Amino acid sequence: MLLHVIARGRIGRGPEADLVARYARRIVWPLKLTELPDEGGRVPPRDPNGVTVTLDERGEQLTSVELARRLEKWRDGGKRECRFLLGAADGHDEAERNSADLLLAFGRATWPHLLARAMLMEQLFRATSILANHPYHREG
Repeated sequence: MLLHVIARGRIGRGPEADLVARYARRIVWPLKLTELPDEGGRVPPRDPNGVTVTLDERGEQLTSVELARRLEKWRDGGKRECRFLLGAADGHDEAERNSADLLLAFGRATWPHLLARAMLMEQLFRATSILANHPYHREG
């Protein structure tokens, strides 16, 4: 299953970009990164056999294992693509939230969108590592 991260805002150069690149290199599943301008630009069309996860502070707070199990369920259910939508500084509009298969939150705090992108990439690496029984993730 393709993991497709669609993010508003250009990450440019800096520590956040380095973190995104570091985790992107470590993810062994097919991965695509799409950057859109803060406003405008077209979100790539959704694969009819795909799912959309929208990052939103009002979303579900899943553990890393729970996220891994969702990805596993979608992958094993034949989904071809899992899209992750990250908004710009002002987040998503109501239509984007309503069209998501899952609203996902990294806690109740508001995170800068560049940090949220790095956090998402780490969680995708962690989730795929959990599913591969890689020792990166430790249950405490």
